Amino acid sequence: MNYEKHVLGGILSYPLFISATALLKYRFGLPLKLSTSAVVIGYALYVFGSDLPDIDHPDALIHRGAKAVVAVLAGAAVSLRAMNSLNYEDPLKTLTVGWMIGTAGALAAWYGFSWLMPRHRGVIHSLAFATVYGLIALLFTEYGINMGAEEALFVGVAAFSGYTLHLLLDGSLKLM
Repeated sequence: MNYEKHVLGGILSYPLFISATALLKYRFGLPLKLSTSAVVIGYALYVFGSDLPDIDHPDALIHRGAKAVVAVLAGAAVSLRAMNSLNYEDPLKTLTVGWMIGTAGALAAWYGFSWLMPRHRGVIHSLAFATVYGLIALLFTEYGINMGAEEALFVGVAAFSGYTLHLLLDGSLKLM
């Protein structure tokens, strides 16, 4: 686990990735569109992916950050759901009790996040998860923000490649 090595590896190798994908597009006709938006989003997901596999290590920065975000989002969702279900006449009581219930949800998410993570360098450190990450990026860009299919494919390949870079830097390239 080396946050700086992985993130700097992603930042420094992205120009090589751009050159390689441009070569694949212009010399071999791969259906990739390197628009400004796709290249910028691809850059973010490539660099993010270059550290993402360490989410399974409890001391990793990405694990700790994701754990906090998941706990806050879970707590907020539980609070909002609870407040919609409570029938107190006093709005202050509804708000207070709703957030107390939400805090329990946040705590459950906080402890559940690490508990659900597989062992470090287990299945998350695999090409299978790199593929999942790339597919999520592709689907998000094509259907979530309505980029064209060739731009979304570029972003998906960028995400997959950044994740795979992490595995290469770890010397742990495996299918599952």
